[in-house]
Amino acid sequence: SSAFKRKLAPSFPVMRCFSFSFAGPKNLDDILKKELVADKSSTEISDMWYTYHENKENVHGIVLDGKAAEPLLSRASSNPFFVQPIFRENGYFMLVSQFMEPSHFIMAYLEDYKMDPGSAQPLLTFSVFDDYAKGKDLTLVRADILNRGIDDAEGLKVVKSMLDHYLDDDEYISVKAFNAKPETFDIDDFVSQQNSKWKDDSTKSSKTVDVES
Repeated sequence: SSAFKRKLAPSFPVMRCFSFSFAGPKNLDDILKKELVADKSSTEISDMWYTYHENKENVHGIVLDGKAAEPLLSRASSNPFFVQPIFRENGYFMLVSQFMEPSHFIMAYLEDYKMDPGSAQPLLTFSVFDDYAKGKDLTLVRADILNRGIDDAEGLKVVKSMLDHYLDDDEYISVKAFNAKPETFDIDDFVSQQNSKWKDDSTKSSKTVDVES
């Protein structure tokens, strides 16, 4: 709504960092022992990544094409903040995301963030590991849903939408506007577009592969 837009927009230029540290796996080696996969093919590594995550609760593994995902981390470093709505029958609520070097995204309730960025608690996190982007043409993503207020399906949709917004050139325009020119970021239009995607689950782009597939 316009009221939400007026309330939100003034805070864009002074986005403050979350105060908590990243609690998920910080390196790929914390999840996948590199010496065990050094001689594996891209397909084999993808299968191992899926298999490792598919039976874990509140955790997801996603595989991106290494070449296609190449701009992701540099774009996130340049434009570290963004928002994503979660839609339910009675409306939606908004999450705010902050990128933390070198490869981690942390997401919290926007309303909590607006009240006090220092005390906003993470609801979900995801990390992008590009260790095999060049050698195997794979970029591996690990997502952790930390709060039971968000279910697995919702969390996965949010992560895929975030990846799409940083990877797709057209959608990345919104990310840049949010960070650099917040007055040009149309929250109403953004929410409307996201609602359409949410309903038909079209956040799954050709660049992402669900562990359930």
